[in-house]
Amino acid sequence: MEKNILAYFKSPEEAEQAAKQLEAIGTIDMSIDRFSKNPGGDLNSIMNPITGEFSSLASLSLNADITERDAGILLASGTDASGLSDGGQGGPTGRDILLTVVVDEAVHQQALQICEQAGGLV
Repeated sequence: MEKNILAYFKSPEEAEQAAKQLEAIGTIDMSIDRFSKNPGGDLNSIMNPITGEFSSLASLSLNADITERDAGILLASGTDASGLSDGGQGGPTGRDILLTVVVDEAVHQQALQICEQAGGLV
């Protein structure tokens, strides 16, 4: 039988450390992904808010992919869009890295311990 684990980490390095140890005990499948509550990707383009066209404060500060005016207003009302949040990247917990692991049932408990010891929240 197979078991799965979802472990949340604060950095990709923490997740990669756990992944190396998990590979040593044997995994069936594994992935490391960054996630966000907002649609869109990483901030990777510079735009002048005075001369540029942008749909919302959330699209400017969070790089959220805004498709409707109401969604832009709602996302911009959050403290993370205004810069008043100190919760860190990914929200109040700062855990925006997801390690997904599928292991054999025989090593499931050992895999859980590896994730927790590497700083993961299971």
